[in-house]
Amino acid sequence: MSPAEALALGAFLPYRLSVLASRMSRELSLLYAERYGIAIPEWRVIAVLGQHEDVSADFVCVKTDMDKVTVSRAVARLLEKKLLLRRASSTDRRRSMLRLSSAGRRVYADIVPLARSYERRLLNALDHEARAALERALGALETQLGIGASDPAAP
Repeated sequence: MSPAEALALGAFLPYRLSVLASRMSRELSLLYAERYGIAIPEWRVIAVLGQHEDVSADFVCVKTDMDKVTVSRAVARLLEKKLLLRRASSTDRRRSMLRLSSAGRRVYADIVPLARSYERRLLNALDHEARAALERALGALETQLGIGASDPAAP
């Protein structure tokens, strides 16, 4: 393979987006990990359950694009911390339904403003036109991948 055919990883879009997403998740986790003792997958479960009550772990997997093992471990840790409640589904006794406990709702309510503030700091690096272009570009990529722009994998 010639150097011209080689993949310049630093210029490869999937790699760049992955690095950005990973860095943003790690930085955001610094705002809640120590204070609440939760990791990134646990926050993602809380974030989904903050918007949707009585949903299955499979629903959380779809919404977060996390695998079943990661979600299962996060749910187990959150149950231990008493941040989640789990009950059997009324339609399928084999399926568990998840919701935030009162303590989980308080954690969610505390973290959301931190997350919004972090998002604002990131977006402040862009002027109005660049923000609009970013929204259009993300929307186009989400459409290309079959993901809903405003609510990925909406039920």
